[in-house]
Amino acid sequence: MSTLEPERGTGTGTLVEPTPKTSHGDGDHERFAHYVQKDKIMASALDGTPVVALCGKVWVPGRDPKKYPVCPMCKEIYDSMGAGGDDKGKGGDK
Repeated sequence: MSTLEPERGTGTGTLVEPTPKTSHGDGDHERFAHYVQKDKIMASALDGTPVVALCGKVWVPGRDPKKYPVCPMCKEIYDSMGAGGDDKGKGGDK
């Protein structure tokens, strides 16, 4: 029997809507320090706006990141970005 239909023969029934299953991940993002642009961190400190880490986590920073290991996904993305446009030591033509 479906939970969206009343029982037959009783005249009344209760509509039970299924609760959507939402997931915010397994909590790993809470155990790591994440990479975010410095100017975004400063703006967040001043006005409380959320920031977006390289891995996609969105939050309002409030903890000391030095107390946590670096998020492996952020680190991988950061390392693949290079030295921020500076070609020194990267084999670039100068």
